[in-house]
Amino acid sequence: MPHVFIILLLIMLFVVILSYLIPSGSYERITDSAGITVVDPDTFQYVKNDTPITFMNYFEAVYNGFVNGATIMGTLFISSGVIYLLEVSGAFGAGINLILQKTKGREFSVVCIFYTIFVIFGVLGYGEAAYPFYPLAVTIGFALGYDRMVGTGLAIIGSTVGFTSGLMNTFTTGVAQQIVGLPLFSGIGFRSVGLIVFYLIGLAGLYSYCRKIKKNPQASLMSEEYMNQNKEEHVSGMEDMTTARALGLFVFLCIIVIQGYGCIRLGWSFPQIAAIYVIMGILLTIIFRFEPSEACQLFCKGAVRVFAAAFAVGLAQSVVVLMNQACIMDTIVHGMSTLLNGRSAILALLIIFVFVTLFNFLVVSGSGKAVIVMPILQPLGEILHINQQVLVLAYQYGDGITNSFWPGSSLVQLSMCGVDYGSWIKFCWKIYLSFIVSAFVLVMIAHGIGFGPF
Repeated sequence: MPHVFIILLLIMLFVVILSYLIPSGSYERITDSAGITVVDPDTFQYVKNDTPITFMNYFEAVYNGFVNGATIMGTLFISSGVIYLLEVSGAFGAGINLILQKTKGREFSVVCIFYTIFVIFGVLGYGEAAYPFYPLAVTIGFALGYDRMVGTGLAIIGSTVGFTSGLMNTFTTGVAQQIVGLPLFSGIGFRSVGLIVFYLIGLAGLYSYCRKIKKNPQASLMSEEYMNQNKEEHVSGMEDMTTARALGLFVFLCIIVIQGYGCIRLGWSFPQIAAIYVIMGILLTIIFRFEPSEACQLFCKGAVRVFAAAFAVGLAQSVVVLMNQACIMDTIVHGMSTLLNGRSAILALLIIFVFVTLFNFLVVSGSGKAVIVMPILQPLGEILHINQQVLVLAYQYGDGITNSFWPGSSLVQLSMCGVDYGSWIKFCWKIYLSFIVSAFVLVMIAHGIGFGPF
């Protein structure tokens, strides 16, 4: 497979080609009673694009994408640098070593533990905020005697399961429900059922792969590396737990809890998340008695590790920059709304689900898609007698599942784990197909039982 940067540059080129095939169009934006800027569904019109994408615009989009993605990239650098301080201290290694001692001979139980942790991250809507923990998941997989793909899978699939379920996901469920006028995080009971279904599917996929490579190491998708890896190399550096390391891990857990509470209850975003990691870095420097200059040098080493992932975030934002310049996003949404008009509820829900899933290839941002798509779906739902809660569910599942499948966002995650896109697709396609089928069945059940606004 080509490098992640090459793939994203090709996606940008694909958008440029689409800009000359799809006519430009635009909806007017209005501010609703909640202060959210949404689309007025009755105002679509084709427009003349006075700024078509030129040769230089294609390359300028790289810089503009970096500007748009600066908040995510900055938070990624800061959190990764601070977490590296904890790694260097030996706290993570000691914690993993303690878990391995307690679960000796039951390696998959450790996979379940960390898989569940990443599911919780996803439930809280962490998204990019969980990226710095992906390399740690790979290390855990190695320490358990599995290959790189197991650690990658437990992190990415776990995050996907939690994020897709939408229980407390401000970025998809929260924004979508606010736009259509539903109480925030209403309908959590049915979403909990979806969480359980996706959780079991992901866990079954991980178990099947772990069992397969334990029986036959050559069946590993990373067989060359796996055949040559030595489990002891990954556990030899793991020292015993000390008071300082235990205190460092406690600070880390407190930061995670504060981050979750802040995002859900206080409306925190990346600036606040970055701020608490800076505080964490200062506390770790004191706890482990790092010299200030030494701590800064270690921080830089940790931040450099995510350079490729941060660069990929910028390129992914460049795709959105070109889409906006081409003025074709609204045209695509308008075409979808025209296709839905007059259809049966079941067929309409299927089209919505498929459309959001495919649209996710071009527009990665869950909240961005919600602002564009949900104001169009709301009146269509009323016409077709589909509850708004069901529409939000269809949108939420269509957005969440393929976030770690389409290259626009998955390449960033995979670069954190050192896994190429081709191997990832070989590993996960059956799991994701099961996700998609079960998600649509859940949407049909929700419609059938009248999954209501509350």
